Amino acid sequence: MEELYKTIEAKIKGSGYPRAISGERVYEDICDQIEDKENGTYILLSKFDDDVIFEYHITIMDDAFNLGVLTMKTPDGVFETNFDE
Repeated sequence: MEELYKTIEAKIKGSGYPRAISGERVYEDICDQIEDKENGTYILLSKFDDDVIFEYHITIMDDAFNLGVLTMKTPDGVFETNFDE
C-alpha cells in the first residue's frame, strides 16, 4: 500500500498542488466516499481541508475503483491531475 500512497502523492504534487499531502489520507477519503455506492461513474466532492475541495472522478466496479481525474480547488488556484495517464 505504501507504493500506492506514494504514487498518489507524486501525481498530486506533479499537478503543482502547493500543500503537503498524504496519499494515505486521500486513499482513505476516497474509500469513505465510495462506501455503499453501486457500480457506476461518479463525481464526488470532499471538503479535504477547511478551504480545499477535492473533486474525484471515479468509476466504481465490483471489487475495485478507478480514480480518473482529481481536481483540487484551493484559495491558491485549481490543480488537476489525471490518474489514467
